[in-house]
Amino acid sequence: MIPNFKDFSLERESLLASGVRNNERIDQCIEKLKDLYRQFIDSFPLTSDPPARAEALFKWLWMGKPFRYKPHGHFRLNVVIDAQLSKDSQAVGNCLGLTLLYNCLLKNMGIHAEALYLENGFGIGPHVLTLLKREESSIDIDNVLPDGFNYQGHLDDPSRERWGDKDLVADIYHSLGNELFSKGELIEALESYEWALHLNPRYEKARLNKAIVLDKIKMGQKINGSSWK
Repeated sequence: MIPNFKDFSLERESLLASGVRNNERIDQCIEKLKDLYRQFIDSFPLTSDPPARAEALFKWLWMGKPFRYKPHGHFRLNVVIDAQLSKDSQAVGNCLGLTLLYNCLLKNMGIHAEALYLENGFGIGPHVLTLLKREESSIDIDNVLPDGFNYQGHLDDPSRERWGDKDLVADIYHSLGNELFSKGELIEALESYEWALHLNPRYEKARLNKAIVLDKIKMGQKINGSSWK
């Protein structure tokens, strides 16, 4: 199935990027996401204040899974949904996976959220979190921390870059490309990096990794005695 970027849906495009290519399976995953949202609204009376609703959702997710963050954990939306719904104590996902899940659930609530990309979050490496816009200000929501709602620790980070839904999905393709590259599946990795750049032409890490993959493919072609075109 080819991604449809004209009528962009964060849920559907995230699932496509995550490797869910069958329409029936996509619909099943979206229904699971709605079931998760229904569980939340059955547990918390909703207020008319969007930030208050967003904070209640954030706390509810952490109450259900107190150890939900895992570095280098799941980033695929379908896997993250299943992990959050699971009754066991398994981790749910990494920063990308948790941000995807939270932003998709906010959309079910009628709240549009963006994302923030940091080049070196917590001094460790690339990091993604939720950005909730208000009338005259915004709220950083770091999904990897139980107390991450209205988190103040990234406000002075000079690398802060606002991401929209397409940029967030581009990060799924980039993460998939990295995973494929580590397995030696270079052609598939190249395709993933290209999708990432199609969605976010400013994504320099994806551009760099694409160049690295191309060099390795060219080198392999030369070793095998064939020309690269």
